[in-house]
Amino acid sequence: MSIQSNENDSYRSSHSNQHQQAKAKKSWLYGRAQQLLSLPRMVKRIILMSADLLMSMLCLYLALALRYGYMANHISPAALFFYAIIPVIGLFAIGFYKGVSRVFFDAVMRQVLQLFVLLILAYQLIIFLDWLPTIPRSTPIIYLFLLFIWLWNSRLTIKELLARWQGKPHSRSKRYGQYENIIIYGAGAAGKELFEALHYSHKYHIVGFIDDNTQLSGAHFAGKKIYHASELLEVVKHLKVAQVFLALPSVSLTHRRQIIDKLADVSVKIKQLPSLQEIADEKVTVSTMRQVNILDVLNRQTVEPEQHLLQQNITGKCVLVTGAGGSIGSELCRQIIKNQPHCLVLYELSEYALYSIHQELIATVASKECYAGIEVIAVIGNVTNEANLTRVLNDYSIQTVYHAAAYKHVPIVEHNPFEGVINNTKGTYHCARAAIAANVETFVLISTDKAVRPTNVMGASKRLAELVCQGLSQELSQTSDRQTRISMVRFGNVLGSSGSVVPLFTKQIEQGKPITVTHPDVTRYFMTIPEAANLVIQAGAMARGGEVFVLDMGAPVKIVDLARRMIHLSGYETKDGDHPNGDIEIVFTGLRPGEKLYEELIIGEDNVQKTSHPLIMQAMEHCFPLMDIEETLSQLVDKAEDHDVTWLKQQFKVYVEGYKSN
Repeated sequence: MSIQSNENDSYRSSHSNQHQQAKAKKSWLYGRAQQLLSLPRMVKRIILMSADLLMSMLCLYLALALRYGYMANHISPAALFFYAIIPVIGLFAIGFYKGVSRVFFDAVMRQVLQLFVLLILAYQLIIFLDWLPTIPRSTPIIYLFLLFIWLWNSRLTIKELLARWQGKPHSRSKRYGQYENIIIYGAGAAGKELFEALHYSHKYHIVGFIDDNTQLSGAHFAGKKIYHASELLEVVKHLKVAQVFLALPSVSLTHRRQIIDKLADVSVKIKQLPSLQEIADEKVTVSTMRQVNILDVLNRQTVEPEQHLLQQNITGKCVLVTGAGGSIGSELCRQIIKNQPHCLVLYELSEYALYSIHQELIATVASKECYAGIEVIAVIGNVTNEANLTRVLNDYSIQTVYHAAAYKHVPIVEHNPFEGVINNTKGTYHCARAAIAANVETFVLISTDKAVRPTNVMGASKRLAELVCQGLSQELSQTSDRQTRISMVRFGNVLGSSGSVVPLFTKQIEQGKPITVTHPDVTRYFMTIPEAANLVIQAGAMARGGEVFVLDMGAPVKIVDLARRMIHLSGYETKDGDHPNGDIEIVFTGLRPGEKLYEELIIGEDNVQKTSHPLIMQAMEHCFPLMDIEETLSQLVDKAEDHDVTWLKQQFKVYVEGYKSN
């Protein structure tokens, strides 16, 4: 045992010494490399030119030796120097030595090749005129070919050595320092252009291409192998790929989702080139990459908007948006500007939010000639101030109102119930009454799926707001002098809105913190903010009065699955029981006050019918006489002073179907 122990100790000591020697050698090489890099640029150019001149003389001598079949001794060193310096002077003239060796490009060698072709023609002319009797005709061709090989390989060698000294990774290492292995999906024109842009990057190390074309499988481009799409998963794992770049600007949404789904269980970032339309509009360059759209992960189908519905209540009209500084309100404003209203009034309580969206829209209007003449007005105001709303609506002759102002964060409203109901329900009542008083043509309430059988104050307040609009619409239908069409649009969560899970998860991943999910079974509906705003405008255009429009949100998504996909798309691995060495952990915090495991869009499955738009449905739901609701609203302020939450929740049980107090 003692002998074996001594042998093991001796082996470990020897192995350790070898490792230290290798490390010291690498450190010495790194030090020499840093010394070379720190030399003045002019000194580095002189070193390269001197090396090229010596090699030019050697290449010429070898060319003569190859031509004669023996070592040529009849040509003097002075003649060798004279003939050999001509290509070096030519290289200097075309700016070959102005470039940086570490970012050496093929395009540079194309210029060298063109120069050498001209030199060969010149040499042949000189030989033809018998000005160089000691030089055979084939010698210049052999000589310049050897010199070209030297120039190409020497620069590539310098580049590779510098990359190694500075930490460029081997293809089997996923990350080393700031470098990452990437693979380009698409070996077409876009993929090759992307390769040219990124090949000499100090951030990325391209390890190959992936393409659907079977004829390209096994081929090489610029030394990088092209793999077939069926090998994607294997290649990503085998080559330790950290990012996949989709160079497919014209690919269909379905195909892109199929690619993303293949990588669902792999910790790899996915980025994509912009669409051909965006490239054509010069919004981006072909080498600009962006994060893959989270909508692709959710597998949600979108439908092109119907232009006549977008324009019906906006084009050439005066439009007002309440809550204009919020997530939905601000996007509504952007969509409204695109449809060229006569004027747009931004009604917002938050001064900062109002300032931000106002400045953005002013810049948008100034950016395009087609928007010239659109007036954008910023108004600070509270939706509970009916008199102020009526004045603003009359002053600007408003024809369309989109009511997006609301308190929407479930836990906050749960702890501030009266403030939530006064703003969301009573505010909607005053806003709709002001619209009726000012003879507004169309009033659209932005509602939420949390209004369906709610377990929280926020959802109940929004359902009460819907009932207010339904009651007012019923009353209007019995009179002939009022023309306001009131409708509601109900939908689920929007991606990227303030307080939504996507920006929260993104921030937690960036900070390397655990992702917090309330419950492993919690599910939600999702769509993007632009799509939601788009559909709200189209639904409002279909209104005749009193409708509750419900947007088709697609299939509900488990939040924990969304978290896992976002972790993988960020290039990390989920840390759990099966992967204890993973990067990001998912922590379950428990349902918050008033939060449901799942949301619904319709109160009764049989109470819905289709509309002319494939993503917009109409719900047929029970409502109450306006007089009954007004009686409750009239008591709100007094009950708020006493903070009588029991009374408030009792009203919810009377009016809000399916309400359960949490």
